[in-house]
Amino acid sequence: MPDSAELPTVEDALALGLTREEYQLVCDKQGRAPNQVELAMYSLLWSEHCAYKHSKKLLRTLPTEGPHVVMGPGENAGAVDVGGGLVCAFKVESHNHPSAVEPFQGAATGVGGILRDIFAIGARPIALLDSLRFGEPVSGSGGTRSRYLLDGAVSGIGHYGNSIGVPTVGGEVYFEAPYESNCLVNAMALGLAQRERLVRSAATGPGNVLILFGAATGRDGIGGASVLASAELGADDDDSKRPTVQVGDPFEEKKLMECSLELLDRGLIVSLQDLGAAGLTSSASEMASKGEVGIDLDVATVPLREADMQPFEIMVSESQERMLCVVEPHNVDAVMSICEKWEVNGAAIGTVTDSGRMRILKLGVLVGDMPVAALVDDCPLYDIAPSKPTQPIYPAPEPAAGMSLTAPPQETLLALLSSPNLSSRRALFEQYDSIVQSRTVRRPEQADAAVLALPDGSALAVSIDCNGRRVAADPYTGTIEAVLECAANLACVGAEPLGTTNNLNFGNPEKPHIAWQLSESVRALGDACRALEAPIVGGNVSLYNEGATGPIYPTPVIGMVGRMPDVHRAGRAGFQHAGDHIALVGPFQPSLAASELAKLLGQALPDGLPAVDVHAVRGAQVFVRDAVRAGMLSSAHDIAEGGLAVALAECCLAGGLGAEVELAEDYWETLLPAHAPQGAEPDSGFVSLAATAVIAALFGEAPGGFIVSGEVHQLDRLVEQAAAGGVQMRVLGRVGEDVLNMVAAGAVAGNMITVTLLELGDAHGRLGELFP
Repeated sequence: MPDSAELPTVEDALALGLTREEYQLVCDKQGRAPNQVELAMYSLLWSEHCAYKHSKKLLRTLPTEGPHVVMGPGENAGAVDVGGGLVCAFKVESHNHPSAVEPFQGAATGVGGILRDIFAIGARPIALLDSLRFGEPVSGSGGTRSRYLLDGAVSGIGHYGNSIGVPTVGGEVYFEAPYESNCLVNAMALGLAQRERLVRSAATGPGNVLILFGAATGRDGIGGASVLASAELGADDDDSKRPTVQVGDPFEEKKLMECSLELLDRGLIVSLQDLGAAGLTSSASEMASKGEVGIDLDVATVPLREADMQPFEIMVSESQERMLCVVEPHNVDAVMSICEKWEVNGAAIGTVTDSGRMRILKLGVLVGDMPVAALVDDCPLYDIAPSKPTQPIYPAPEPAAGMSLTAPPQETLLALLSSPNLSSRRALFEQYDSIVQSRTVRRPEQADAAVLALPDGSALAVSIDCNGRRVAADPYTGTIEAVLECAANLACVGAEPLGTTNNLNFGNPEKPHIAWQLSESVRALGDACRALEAPIVGGNVSLYNEGATGPIYPTPVIGMVGRMPDVHRAGRAGFQHAGDHIALVGPFQPSLAASELAKLLGQALPDGLPAVDVHAVRGAQVFVRDAVRAGMLSSAHDIAEGGLAVALAECCLAGGLGAEVELAEDYWETLLPAHAPQGAEPDSGFVSLAATAVIAALFGEAPGGFIVSGEVHQLDRLVEQAAAGGVQMRVLGRVGEDVLNMVAAGAVAGNMITVTLLELGDAHGRLGELFP
C-alpha cells in the first residue's frame, strides 16, 4: 500500500465528485485516508449515477409487486410473466450526458448497455425502443446543434441495434428549447426467457472463481459515472469530457451475448453481471454486496488494450461489451472453452471470499482494501428539500410564424401536423431495422404501441412515452398523464399492462424547485401505477440534466409492457374501411393549457393542469381494450398532442382514408362552461364563446379520449355497452375516401375543416425536410 505522502487529498476527492463530508465519511469507514485506487472506487459508487443518493428514498415509495412480477427492482432488469413458461425482461436507461458530448457513441453505447442488462438475467433481447429529446431544430445556430445531436444519436442507435440484430420497434422524439444544452437519450430493451432459466447477479460460494469475459479493457469511459453523469454540463464540455464517453462495438456485443446465453443454457455459471457505469468497480462490488461475500481481484490478470494502465484506471474503466460471472472451480475450463468458441476473451481475475471486503491486488500485491458494505451500502442518502417555485422556471417559447387563435382551423391543423413535435418520424425510424427476428406485428406508425408475437399465438405490446412540457406545467398531473398515455397506447392494440419501467430525467435535485418537480413526479408515478395495477419492475434516474441556460423540462419517461391473448387481433391506428362509423370514447375534456397549440402560439406554461379522473380514464381504456380483443373495432387511436383534429388526421393518414365528422350540439355544451369567462351567465354569450370552444374542441389536449372505428352494427352494440358500463361514447361520423371533413352542428354550426389526404401528408412529412 502507498505511504501517506502519496495519498490523494480532499481536493482530489472534490475533483472526483465527492463532498468534503463524504470524503471524511470514507476516511471513517476505511479507518484511514483512502489511497488512489480506493478513492477512485468510492467516488464512483458514491456518485449520484450509481448510488441514487438524492432519489433512493423517493423510489422506495413506488409499488413494485404484482401478480405478474417475477423479478423486480434490484437486478439488471425487471421481468414479468407472459404465460407459456416465458417471462419478458425489460428496462429503460439513460445515456444523456455522453450523448450531449458525443451523440453517436453516446447513443450507441446506451443501446449496448441496456441490451447487456437484458441478457445479464438470461433473457434474449427481442426489441429496442428509444425516447429522445433535443432543442428546437429550426431556429438559428441552436437548430444546427439540435440536428447534429439528433443525426448522431439516431445513427448511433441504428448502427448498434441493426448490427447486433435486435429490432428497434418504437419510440418518441420531442423538440423543446430547454433540452438545447442537455439532450436526453433514453433506451429501452425487452427480452424473453424461460422462467426457470433466469439468473441473478449475487456472488456466492467462497472459493468460486470470478471470470471477466468480452472486450479488452481500455481507458475509454473513465470518469463517466462520477465526472460526467453526476454533474451539470458546462459550455465547454463537448471537448473536455469527450474522453469520458465510451466507444461501442456491436459485433463484439453480439458474440458476448451469444456466449453469455450459451453459458447460462449449459448451467456453467453461478451468477452474471454486466459491466456498465463504473466498470469492474460497480459490477464486482455489487455482486459481492448482494451475496454478502467478499472478493479478491487481481488487476494484473485483466486483459488490457493499453499495457501501461494503472490499477485505478483498470477498476474504473467503462469499456463496453464486458461481462463478469462467478463460476465454480470445476467449471472454469468449460467456461473458457465456450468463450473460445465465440471468440470472446475470457480471464479468471479473482475469487469469492468470506471476508466481506473488496480487495484489489496487482501481481498478488495489495493495492486497495475496502469493506464491501461501505462501498455499496453506506453511501449517505440525502433528504431533498422540495419547494414549489414562486416564479416561472422556463421562459415562454418563441411563437411560430403566422400562428393565431383566430386563424382558420384548417390552417391551424396543418401547422400542427407540420410542427417538429407532431410531424411524422418516418425519416428517423426508417434508419432502424424494425422487423429483424421476424417477431414484429405492428411497426412504427401502424399502431399506438409496438406489437411482438409470442410462440403460443399471443403477443406482447410495448409503449414508451412522456410529454415533458406538461410535466413542467404540473409535475404531478403531467406524470399521471404520461403513465395513462402508455396504458392508452397498449389499450389501442388490445393489451393489458403487466408492468412498468421508468427513466426519471430531472435537473439538479439540490435546488428546491427541481426537488419539488422530482418528488411530485415520483408521487404521481406511484399513484398512477397503483391505479392501473402496473407495478414498477425497474428503472433509472438521471439527475443534473441542466446547463448554463437552465434545467431541462422534468421528463419522467414511462415504458410499459402488456400482453394480448390473440396476436391476430392486434389493433391498428389507421381507418381501415370506407363506410365504417367513427366514434369518440372516453372522458375527454380538452384544454389548451400546455398544449402543442399553446406552444406554437408562444404561450407561457400554466401554473397547473386540469385534474385527471384516473378511474374514469382507466374505465375507458379497459372498454377500448376489450373491444379490440373482441374484434369489434377496425381501428383505435388515443387522442394525444394536437387534440381531436390531429388524432383524426393521424387515423386518416395511417389508413389512407378520409373521414366525414360532425361535432354535434351536445358535444359543444359539455365544452363551453369550461371556457366561459368567470362570472358569465350560464347561457349568455354562447355564440361569442364559439371561437374559443372550437379551438379547444379541435386542438385541446387531455387524457382519456380515443378515436375508434368499426362496422356500423358493431359500433351500435358498443354504444349500448358503453352506456350500460358508464363509459362515454358518441358517434362522430364515418370513414370516407380521400378528404378529412369536419363540421359543427348547433350554435356553432358550420364547416370547420376540409383538407385532402395529400395536403395532410405534405404537412405531416415536414420533419423529413429537416433531416434528409
